Amino acid sequence: MTVSVAEVMPRPVGRMQRVDGRAEVGLVRGSGRTRLAHLHQAGSAKAMLPRCHGTSPEVVLLNTAGGVTGGDRLRYAIDVGPGAIATATTQTAERAYGTKNGVAKVNIDLMVGKGGHLDWLPQETILFDTANLYRRTRIDLSTDATLLYSEALILGRAAMGEAVRSLSLIDRRDITRNGKPLLIDPVRLDGAMISAPGQCALLSGCRALATVVLIAPDAEDAVGQIRALPGIDGVTIGSSAWEGKCVIRLMAVDAWPMRRALVRLLTQLRGGPLPRVWQI
Repeated sequence: MTVSVAEVMPRPVGRMQRVDGRAEVGLVRGSGRTRLAHLHQAGSAKAMLPRCHGTSPEVVLLNTAGGVTGGDRLRYAIDVGPGAIATATTQTAERAYGTKNGVAKVNIDLMVGKGGHLDWLPQETILFDTANLYRRTRIDLSTDATLLYSEALILGRAAMGEAVRSLSLIDRRDITRNGKPLLIDPVRLDGAMISAPGQCALLSGCRALATVVLIAPDAEDAVGQIRALPGIDGVTIGSSAWEGKCVIRLMAVDAWPMRRALVRLLTQLRGGPLPRVWQI
């Protein structure tokens, strides 16, 4: 029997399809309202502006791929013009899935013009076992611009019985004013940090952590408001303020108490409800 070379040689494995998306939104102030001036979308990165009853729009970013894994690339950019006021969030929690090779990269660039304000309130990022994510968030505020910022990380889905034993996360957050650093807040997690039980300097068994930042002339006054809020079981909150900045850190045993604490905290700082996608 004659056997051809093609029958004995292994077939080449095709290159896996990877996400490559970009979404850009530009907002300007005019006629007493903030309105859309620029919108660009490519790949799986999308931006929506649902109808709102107020004078400031909500920008909802989403990744139609449903999550990121090794080799994926996502870029988001929002430019809030001078005097403009806006809220930006995500349609749902972003998911960083496990991968055997490659790094998922997400770059977020936010700019707020003179006298403008942005509430940057993305929903949680869920990190699955063996996830490998590099994310960089750069926020540049112009003169007199103000900011409310939130970022939450969840280690796996407790309801599904998932345990995260190994991952690589580099989450760099840079906030500047006119190019000069205001707050540089890098977060790095790896398998050793999340698998050491009872280590208070690390996560001490918690599956959820979050950072909230308020940058405004009266930011120091927010500390008293935060400490007066009723506590939530399973959530530890610490806050400090200086030079027009208030930074709040949260750790929780699981995602649900963390979300409850974040909703209560952000509602207090905003002076009103969160975007509607948070309520779905």
